[in-house]
Amino acid sequence: MLTTQAFPTIRAIQRDAWNDCFPGALEDWDYYLAVENAAIDDFQWRYLAVFDDETLVAVAAAFITHYRLDTTVSGAGKRLTERLDRLWPGALQLALYAIGSPVAERCDAGVASHVPKARRPLLLQQLLAAARADADQLGIGLVAVKDAPTNDPHWAESCRAAGFQNMPSLPTGVLPLPYGSVDAYLGSLGKSTRKDLRRKLRAPGPRVEWRRNIDDVLPEVMRLYEATLTRADLQFERLPAGYFTQVLEQLNERAVCVLYWVGEHLVAFNLILLDEHRLVDKFFGHDIQFSREYNLYFRSWLTNVDYCIQHKIPLYECGQAGYASKLRLGCEFQGNSLFFRHRNRLVNGLLKLVKLFIRPDRSDPAMAAAISET
Repeated sequence: MLTTQAFPTIRAIQRDAWNDCFPGALEDWDYYLAVENAAIDDFQWRYLAVFDDETLVAVAAAFITHYRLDTTVSGAGKRLTERLDRLWPGALQLALYAIGSPVAERCDAGVASHVPKARRPLLLQQLLAAARADADQLGIGLVAVKDAPTNDPHWAESCRAAGFQNMPSLPTGVLPLPYGSVDAYLGSLGKSTRKDLRRKLRAPGPRVEWRRNIDDVLPEVMRLYEATLTRADLQFERLPAGYFTQVLEQLNERAVCVLYWVGEHLVAFNLILLDEHRLVDKFFGHDIQFSREYNLYFRSWLTNVDYCIQHKIPLYECGQAGYASKLRLGCEFQGNSLFFRHRNRLVNGLLKLVKLFIRPDRSDPAMAAAISET
């Protein structure tokens, strides 16, 4: 007999049982514990579990927040919604219960290794029902699935059966690296991009330092983080200092922070998760005053590419931003979908209309190109 339960902490689920549902995941039980310990403002965590009698058979992370409907909008569209928000404060914000995580690369539901794959659609339905029931108990009308892989038919089928609407979400950039050297990678790019990157590489660069502890430079790291966040068009969450320190502490050898120095000045940092299969770029923060002179973004990109090639890591996962640059740099894109339903029919109908105007591919041509590729 299948039963479901929602927990407020991942500690309520045994570490090995959770990880068995996500074999090989970098964002595993330890990562979610780090996120929980970081105490990110404006988010509450939920962990959904499906049991067959007393045996755990499926799990999913979830969160509660107040969601701005224009979170994935940029450019002229963002300016329009910000004007609307000034005229009608709170009009674009709703309480949200979402399966997924604001600080995970994609949403997934983990199924225990002993469970036949054919049962996964049923277990997804159970998780969706558990989310709806938990949201109802908490008085939240809007339930969503954030960044479900577009190529996962089980999510689409289960959400459609539950009456969810869907729209494109931000695609995830990935760079396969079957190259023997950085020069070979550069040779795979377009002529103008290749020429530009080689010119940048010839210029003096910052000193690069790989760290697994940043306590002594944490104030400088947070200064760079806040400055970068202020310039960002798309940002869902604001990370506290504890996020960076907890991830490095909990994940041990699977997390590193790359620091970039000009003299005694810390001018950029890059938080990375990695194993033998992939390198995941979690956050890049930089000082705009040094960025142009030292080409910090492209230096960081090529540093990561070089590390992957040197350590025979076949995939560089580079997140959900900067699509214009990533198109030039040879990235491929994995499509993501956002599914949602409000229990109030009138609000749900209004959201169906609103989504026509707040789709992410409406406001950013590069993002639209990345979405169309998926």
